[in-house]
Amino acid sequence: MKNQDTYYHQSIDNCLKGTIGDGGLDENALAGLLAGLRLGLEGIAEAYEAGSLPMLQLPERRQDLKLLEPVAEHYRENFTDVLILGTGGSSLGSKALHDMARPKGGANRKGPNLHIVTNVDPFSFDALIHRLDCKNTGVVVISKSGSTTETMMQFIAILPHFREALGEAALAKHFTLITEPTDNPLRRLGARFGLPVLDHDPKVGGRYSVLSLVGMLPTMIAGLNPEGVREGAEAVLRRTLSAVNPEDSAPALGAAVNVGLNRHNDVSASVMLAYSDRLGSLARWYRQLWAESLGKEGHGTTPVYAMGPVDQHSQLQLWLDGPKDKIFTVLGGPVAKGSDPIDVDLASDPKLDFMVGRTMGDLMDASRRATAETLAKNGRPVRLITLDEISEVSMGALMMHFMLETILAANLLNVDPFDQPAVEQGKVLIRQYMREMG
Repeated sequence: MKNQDTYYHQSIDNCLKGTIGDGGLDENALAGLLAGLRLGLEGIAEAYEAGSLPMLQLPERRQDLKLLEPVAEHYRENFTDVLILGTGGSSLGSKALHDMARPKGGANRKGPNLHIVTNVDPFSFDALIHRLDCKNTGVVVISKSGSTTETMMQFIAILPHFREALGEAALAKHFTLITEPTDNPLRRLGARFGLPVLDHDPKVGGRYSVLSLVGMLPTMIAGLNPEGVREGAEAVLRRTLSAVNPEDSAPALGAAVNVGLNRHNDVSASVMLAYSDRLGSLARWYRQLWAESLGKEGHGTTPVYAMGPVDQHSQLQLWLDGPKDKIFTVLGGPVAKGSDPIDVDLASDPKLDFMVGRTMGDLMDASRRATAETLAKNGRPVRLITLDEISEVSMGALMMHFMLETILAANLLNVDPFDQPAVEQGKVLIRQYMREMG
């Protein structure tokens, strides 16, 4: 098993007081927090050994992927387009994996066009549905509870199009449902039309489900490598399970720095600044993971999604000269290939000559390094996470890192990272308002 450091590197140096001054976390405070994580790491190890947290067993499994392969192959061979209907944890993880891939036809992208539909905006939803040919389109519907309002609305809205175009007898070829093995609305509606159903493990929460069939089936349909995703995740998990001291665990260091800056430096926002379009959806996935797991009983920090270098032109002024209430995670990969070097003939202007012989990838990398350095020089805590390559393996490693980091941060905050009790009130009101309309 490869060392996780072959997949990504984390540096917290520019989060510490000794490096950036008063804006950084005191090293003694960090040491205290890390000592407090010994029990948290022991808890993860005990949960792994007991099998009480199934998400920890997923990385080492392969047999379930073999069972999914015929389903994925059916979608790859029969359809040019596949819709993934879901919201939150049912879609953000698979979208992160899909968006990191090269365009269709690239080395790791051989499947149909995947459309991961995460919202219920009627304008964009209808535009998508009406430009697709039902005969050449497959659909995967994902709802752990089987009653998620947005997902059920998507499913019920799209079903008449397929029924009218293909007839009821053909629906089972085009639809697959993923939901937990209970009597629920999605399963009942699927049974009415004879649609195949795959069981969602009820013990794997949505925002921690990317390594389950929820994330793996769309990944396989897209022609990506699910074994690679799990290999990377397993490497990080193994290293964390074998860590003698908390400081030997990258997720533990990340958790301690985030909680410490919140507790001792009044940091209330965690900005994930991704320097690659291929990593943007990973930052969105992290946003749900961090917010929904930790935002309880007055605890938590607000995760902020940002893309570099574009957001340097909209937010950097605030980051540098506004409140010192943020930690920045600057996320990037190797210098991207794909554009030709700038011709000297076109960049001979004295104000442009620094571009000669350089590429867009060079500009992206220079922007990443310059922004991180400037933030640190201005006393803003900056964590650097750098991937050696952007691939299924490195994405799996990073996703496991953030899941473990979140669980360990919850341990320090003494909150349950697996529930979300506060959101139920809004769900009740949505149903009430829908019933009261017109």
